[in-house]
Amino acid sequence: MTLLKTLAAAALLATGLAPAVQAQVQSFSTPPQGSVWNTMASVISGQARKSAGMRLVVQPYGGNAQMMQAVNEALAEFSLNDVNDVITAVQGSGDYNAAMPNLRIVARINPFPVGLYVKESSGLTSVADLEGRSVPSGWDAFPIARSHISAILAAGGIGWDDVDQVPVPELIRGSDDMASGRVDSAFFAVGGPKVAEVDASVGGVRFLGITANDETLAEIREVRPAFYFSEVTPAPVRVGVDEPMMFVTWDNVLVAGAHVPDEQVQSLLAVLFDEREAIGAAYPPLNALNLETAFKEFPGVDYHPGAVAFFAGRGVEMTSDQ
Repeated sequence: MTLLKTLAAAALLATGLAPAVQAQVQSFSTPPQGSVWNTMASVISGQARKSAGMRLVVQPYGGNAQMMQAVNEALAEFSLNDVNDVITAVQGSGDYNAAMPNLRIVARINPFPVGLYVKESSGLTSVADLEGRSVPSGWDAFPIARSHISAILAAGGIGWDDVDQVPVPELIRGSDDMASGRVDSAFFAVGGPKVAEVDASVGGVRFLGITANDETLAEIREVRPAFYFSEVTPAPVRVGVDEPMMFVTWDNVLVAGAHVPDEQVQSLLAVLFDEREAIGAAYPPLNALNLETAFKEFPGVDYHPGAVAFFAGRGVEMTSDQ
């Protein structure tokens, strides 16, 4: 991306033109193709190119640490992530060995329910049924999954010591290993394109149920304080959800680097909320975009000043509730 930006700037300077914000190449750092964030970024970028003339491209990375590092070091402009992971990245805690102080929140995008899913033919229906069965572990290239699965297991009344841990490197590989029979379960977000792909290849999949009550809520918040429960109802895009189910959930956020000009942030936010209907039609989970709940306070992280100005201009005040 740095080379692309250099070439683009050189071409503009050669013609005596100043590089306008819309003319600059900007990138979205995401996980590999097939992941939910990659799909979301592709839809948002496509709409930004169409309606605002922004030259946004999607750049896949191996996992969250690489995604956040790219934004922190000005190798990418935007990313999508679990707010819990952004908080730990800024602090340099958890799976991050060094603080990343240049990460800024731009907006709360949507609630993000995640779960463990299995082949329909397995006969398993709840997370508790995984006791003595295999669960993907390790996640060296996608460490965020460790805390997510820890919370899901806790919400099912079991822990890592109760299951057979099978190392997998990252998200897509984890689902492929479940499809091939190497591991009994796989981790993914509800609505992920990869879940639909596996569903078609193995003759059906289902997400496993959890127990959502005050006791398990306290347990998942010991893993990450921003986790909560939400109910998900069946829909064509929610493969593996055949009835209303409760899921461990967190807030998905749009992230920008401190180096990104305010005008770029404001342009992208305008696309998100002014073109919400088109974006939601392209990827239904993004129908959850809501201007009134997008400016939410999170502990330990700052909003980009361009986002603060955007929400002020739209008359939206910061909220602190779920």
